[in-house]
Amino acid sequence: MGRLDGHKRTTPSLHQRQTKTISVRTAPEFSNSRISFLLFLKTQCHESGDRIVIVGPKIRKRHCFGGQACFGSISSLILVSSNRKFEGLAINSTSKFLFLCEPKRSLLGSSVGVGWATEQRELGEEASQEDSSSVTALDFDHSDSQTVSGGEKPNSRVDVRELAYSLRAAKTADDVDVVLKEKGELPLQVYCAMIRGFGKDKRLKPAMAVVEWLKMKKNESGGLIGPNLFIYNSLLGAMKQSSGLGEAEKILSDMEEEGIVPNIVTYNTLMVIYMEEGEFQKALGILDLVKEKGFEPSPVTYSTALLVYRRMEDGMGALEFFVKLREKYSKRVIGNDADYDWEFEFVKLENFIGRICYQVMRRWLVKDENWTTKVLKLLNAMDNVGLKPSREEHERLIWACTREEHYIVGKELYKRIRERFSDISLSVCNHLIWLMGKAKKWWAALEIYEDLLDEGPEPNSLSYELVVSHFSILLSAASRRGIWRWGVRLLNKMEDKGLKPQSRHWNAVLVACSKASETSAAIQIFKAMVENGEKPTVISYGALLSALEKGKLYDEAFRVWNHMVKVGLEPNLHAYTIMASVLTGQQKFNLLDTLLKEMASKGIEPSVVTYNAIISSCARNGLSGVAYEWFHRMRGEKVEPNEITYEMLIEALANDAKPRLAYELHLKAQNEGLKLSIKPYDAVVKSAETYGATIDLNLLGPRPDKEKRATRESRKED
Repeated sequence: MGRLDGHKRTTPSLHQRQTKTISVRTAPEFSNSRISFLLFLKTQCHESGDRIVIVGPKIRKRHCFGGQACFGSISSLILVSSNRKFEGLAINSTSKFLFLCEPKRSLLGSSVGVGWATEQRELGEEASQEDSSSVTALDFDHSDSQTVSGGEKPNSRVDVRELAYSLRAAKTADDVDVVLKEKGELPLQVYCAMIRGFGKDKRLKPAMAVVEWLKMKKNESGGLIGPNLFIYNSLLGAMKQSSGLGEAEKILSDMEEEGIVPNIVTYNTLMVIYMEEGEFQKALGILDLVKEKGFEPSPVTYSTALLVYRRMEDGMGALEFFVKLREKYSKRVIGNDADYDWEFEFVKLENFIGRICYQVMRRWLVKDENWTTKVLKLLNAMDNVGLKPSREEHERLIWACTREEHYIVGKELYKRIRERFSDISLSVCNHLIWLMGKAKKWWAALEIYEDLLDEGPEPNSLSYELVVSHFSILLSAASRRGIWRWGVRLLNKMEDKGLKPQSRHWNAVLVACSKASETSAAIQIFKAMVENGEKPTVISYGALLSALEKGKLYDEAFRVWNHMVKVGLEPNLHAYTIMASVLTGQQKFNLLDTLLKEMASKGIEPSVVTYNAIISSCARNGLSGVAYEWFHRMRGEKVEPNEITYEMLIEALANDAKPRLAYELHLKAQNEGLKLSIKPYDAVVKSAETYGATIDLNLLGPRPDKEKRATRESRKED
């Protein structure tokens, strides 16, 4: 092995002194950084003369001999604290050799572990337990013995867990001295372990107190005992883990005063601290500082820089950084350090940048602002550099699309999944159908449903209900606008796709036919509804009656009415209103009186719409006098006329050579605060000129502005 995080490999000679063998117990399921561990051992063995035998990455077999410690995952010898206790390590004084086997790596291993842990925590997902920085922690079984050889007696043992627990409330070097002054000389790894354990337990004060105590002891011992590089790295790591981020500059200043030169691990940890403080430019500036100091950035350095861009939510910046990094790697400007399997590490970095871009896009989609354009640009940029997000990442981005403006992103992601992958989640398709409907892109929703039928997966009941609901919206729009041909096409489309139209869908088309005065089309739709097994409702009959009345097919309207009553459907106000119009058109006013009495007997009071239908029918048939009588009758029934009432009656009177009466009604409507349209105004003026009536135009006021007739026509239909 070569240099590890900026250190050259050294093989210390054996000294003729008492040796220490370090034996570690670790759970095999944890895989942590080997770098700080090896650096840590190297220093200790240099001081003690212990021999380290390292098995390289190509030697994967695990060997175990008498007196040797064997483990399949490597971690630094440091302390981990749970919510209740500190856990440490065990060191004895018998063995001379320590065999280390490097862990098997995954594509999302140590160099990006810190990034994974941070980003997953931010997204609310299950946080990774892996941390590749110099402050990596190692969990031990609670039942293991955690002791360290040391102290005044040659073979005395120190319980590190108990020792750390006794220092948990320490705030100053004096507090530490009270506990440690009787312990004698302890290995520096004990202090490292305690400092890192304090960091894991969010106790920064005792960690700093231990370092201050070591500085005090250095002065007292003349430099024999004191903080070294690993102690300060451990303190920086504790600071990062305990979120005590304000003392980093002071620690670096202390290191400079002590004459301790930072290594790559120091700078990696410092970069994370700046990132946690929100000093993103400072964090990125560490890259230049590392090169100035003569170090080669490690994979951890680059992955941390990518994570800084993630925190900045700068997806394009992260992608540009990676592209430059990849170019340097391809030209062998970087990646020449034999300490790392750069081919393997670069695959991990490539996976990491893809993950970061996905996270940034997801963050953009959940913002209040509309960032859909930026999402699409980043997707295209990833295509241009050859990064291909997985199907799962595509689908998770689709789930983040919840607003109307997100439909374009959802549609693009759906297209990519269909083109690049063989499968897609049905729940994602249903979400997209819902999203397209929310954005009023109903035909796009129908296309997705058609893809489900043609390509799979098989649509379920939710898919069916979503598409049917979209058809209902479309048919309702057709009904309101009277676009009956469109409504018929929608019904045919539903049947083509295996969607059975329900009564509300047939009714919507019937109402559209009624509003368009398409009597024959309404009759055909009604028949088709019955033939398809749908039972007509009172709304169905009402729409058909309205169409027949507008077509002046009064006899057919009577037959439909009688059939409706025969099948047991109780007429509602709308049906009674249409029949009142039918009877008025036939001038059967005696039957009209009977109909109104029947309504009263059933507790259905005629509304202004009912009277408007009668007055309107009279006006269409040239019965302005009868219409005027019904106007007074509705006032007698305490039903207040509205603008439509006045407009129809004024036009009828004006056209029937009664300009003066029409003029007086116009003034009356104005006095009641009603705003009439231009049509009755012109009818009054024209009638007065035609028949020589004297009217005061000043009292009529200015001619009303033109307005759209759609609203008033729809009110007439009501």
